[in-house]
Amino acid sequence: MNSTSITATDPQADLTALVNLLNKTISQYGLGLIWLIGNIGSIFNCIVFSQPAYGKSPCAMYFLASSVAQFFTFNFALFTRMLQFGYSVNALNIYLYYCKFRFYFFYIFVAVPRYYIIMASIDRYFASSRNALRRQYSSPKIALRLIIGTVIFWCIVYIQVLVFYEINNGSCSYRPGSYGIFFSAYIAIDSGALPLLLMLIFGLLTVRNIHLTKKRVDAAPTTNAGQSKKDGKMSKKDVQLHRMLANQIILFIILNLPNPCYLIYSSVTINVVKSPFRKAAEAFASNMTYVLIYLGFSLTFTNFFISSDMYRREFFQVIRTKVLRQRPVTTTTGGGTTVRALRPNDGDD
Repeated sequence: MNSTSITATDPQADLTALVNLLNKTISQYGLGLIWLIGNIGSIFNCIVFSQPAYGKSPCAMYFLASSVAQFFTFNFALFTRMLQFGYSVNALNIYLYYCKFRFYFFYIFVAVPRYYIIMASIDRYFASSRNALRRQYSSPKIALRLIIGTVIFWCIVYIQVLVFYEINNGSCSYRPGSYGIFFSAYIAIDSGALPLLLMLIFGLLTVRNIHLTKKRVDAAPTTNAGQSKKDGKMSKKDVQLHRMLANQIILFIILNLPNPCYLIYSSVTINVVKSPFRKAAEAFASNMTYVLIYLGFSLTFTNFFISSDMYRREFFQVIRTKVLRQRPVTTTTGGGTTVRALRPNDGDD
């Protein structure tokens, strides 16, 4: 009687391998595409918001600072994640100093651009207020101080990472035990729930201010209607900055919300014994929440481009003058009208 050998495969092992492969593939190509789009968008944002048209608008200053910070986010936080999950470059699990400094700068580069958007939303709240004293808080001087202070603040806050991050069982992570539970909850609040809540609150307060201003102007007496509407009317630049910020807040809330939800789940189940498949599935879910965060950063340029006529105009002006090397030529018509045209650079300059 011939014996037949049958090789049995474990369905869960196959699923685990499939999830790991999917995680690796998305990290390679998905994060790679986000990295490329994000870098291009950040550079264009920095150039456009540096144009004289935006002047010293505090909101534009926050957008500029956020774009600069996002450039470092893409080229450090995102890039090292792509190497780790997409190409199995796990230097942070081998070298302790790299483990500590990688996560130290990772948390800083993710927090800073996010809180610049929060400051922009707070600035719009003050700028749209009917209270003259509150409107004074929307100023370039205050914006510059907060931009610098934000970087210093987060550099100090995350010093704890340099102290409590270590390599355990071949993995770079926060120290297990009570600190691990505290840090998981802290990150869930500080990097997830709190920013989203602040964006939502000040976004709604700004909408309320605009609505009240419009209502007051519409209810003004007929004799003073013209002057009242002139005084209460927002500039076109401010209207478009409000729209850009509102869309950015909506984008951030949608794409950032999964991360704190996962972090809360992770802190609750930190002491649960898990199967290899569950570990792989959780690693995939965790990675995808960060992919969504980076996707939100990379769509900043797209949001600004779609939301604002002024931004598009300045963007195309930059393309024509900086890329196509066309020079503006000013002429005056017979009626005294000044016309600005563009012509190719002859290369004489």
